[in-house]
Amino acid sequence: MEVWGFLKLEASGTMVTLTLFVALLALLRWYYLGRRMYVVISEPDMIKQVLVENFINFSNRMASGLEPKPVADSILLLRDKRWEEVRGALMSAFSPEKLNEMTPLISQACERLLAHLKHYAASRDTFDIQRCYCCYTTNVVASVAFGTQVDSQNAPEHPFVQHCRRFFAFCIPRPLLALILSFPSIMVPLARILPNKNRDELNGFFNKLIRNVIALRDQQAAEERQKDFLQMVLDARHSTSSVGVEDFDMVTEALSSTKRTVDPPQRSHPTSMSKPLTTDEIVGQAFIFLIAGHEIITNTLSFITYLLATHPDCQERLLKEVDLFMENHPAPGYCSLQEGLPYLDMVIAETLRMYPPAFRFTREAAQDCEVLGQHLPAGTVLEIAVGALHHDPEHWPHPEIFDPERFTAEARLQQRPFTYLPFGAGPRSCLGVRLGLLVVKLTLLQILHKFRFEASSETQVPLQLESKSALGPKNGVHIKIVSR
Repeated sequence: MEVWGFLKLEASGTMVTLTLFVALLALLRWYYLGRRMYVVISEPDMIKQVLVENFINFSNRMASGLEPKPVADSILLLRDKRWEEVRGALMSAFSPEKLNEMTPLISQACERLLAHLKHYAASRDTFDIQRCYCCYTTNVVASVAFGTQVDSQNAPEHPFVQHCRRFFAFCIPRPLLALILSFPSIMVPLARILPNKNRDELNGFFNKLIRNVIALRDQQAAEERQKDFLQMVLDARHSTSSVGVEDFDMVTEALSSTKRTVDPPQRSHPTSMSKPLTTDEIVGQAFIFLIAGHEIITNTLSFITYLLATHPDCQERLLKEVDLFMENHPAPGYCSLQEGLPYLDMVIAETLRMYPPAFRFTREAAQDCEVLGQHLPAGTVLEIAVGALHHDPEHWPHPEIFDPERFTAEARLQQRPFTYLPFGAGPRSCLGVRLGLLVVKLTLLQILHKFRFEASSETQVPLQLESKSALGPKNGVHIKIVSR
């Protein structure tokens, strides 16, 4: 397929686009952007070989070369040995014990959300709950990642809130992005020297904010420091060793039907770091939390709300489970949330199948190699087509139907490996999956304990979609909310 046509189709906002694209390309097909070769894969055995079995040759993500300094130093875009060192050092920040310490910060933000939803329940008006989730997630990210308390719903003039809105409104037009990827030797240096006042101001604001918080934490006694993501990263700053690659995969356990409340013994020996985490790298981790955490959590909550509002039988079953759980856990933490909520886990898993945060993600071949007999030259970019994979009827019968029963403990055992990849797989899968799912579960638990969702005449069925940094509803999610 001609690439410009694909970019135009992808902007149309439907899940069908990527599915049709991959179906046309069959199991393995290539195209070029400029001189760079791209290969789209959706066959599970191929995906397994790229993400796990031959990971050493596909350990890097593709980068455009235009990423600003904070993002370029994040775990998302670090490469080769330095990525391995930083990822290993950050693993401890996402342990069950550390996540349990962050739970009060999330609960505090959730209380503001509940107070706001109470007004909509009293009015019985239809409203866009995605806007509420956007404000809520801004509060969570500000507190957990930036060590800053904000109330974006009631104080939208706060500098952090205003800069977040500007940040997420900023994007590179798709035709320009295609030009940059097609002709990087020309476009990347040109784009770097051209002035971009808006981008520079936004980067400068968040960069300065994080560095100021770091300086403050360094002056505080240990007991005075807020137990948040930023502090967990700061604690890892002085590490002289990091966890080995064999222990990097958090996604498999996080998405399984059996959750851990304590991490198992490490299978690998700690590896020495060439240098401790730098301040730039610490800033980069908070910055990527803003980019990934805000969009993915907002959109996942929005999609789940839409599906529950339009499937009242599923919602009723979930409400019963929530009520029983809250009787036994009035103040739930990370560890208690891993037990006793099997249907909530099923609802979240099925939502992530239907609406994966990323339509696709990439890996870059470091050296010439073969993938199931297909020769791939060094520098080839492999696109793992998650959206197509999750909607392939060969793996998921009637994929357009919302059916949480696909994710019972028994059904999971029958699933073909590498057909469900909402957060990737292997050593370079999503590092923040535990924290993201913690926010989603705790939020839904608190909301559904007090309210139920209802569709209205203004609820768009089916939802129109758009894909920016993550897949989300194009026109919001308009529903009613009812007090219980």
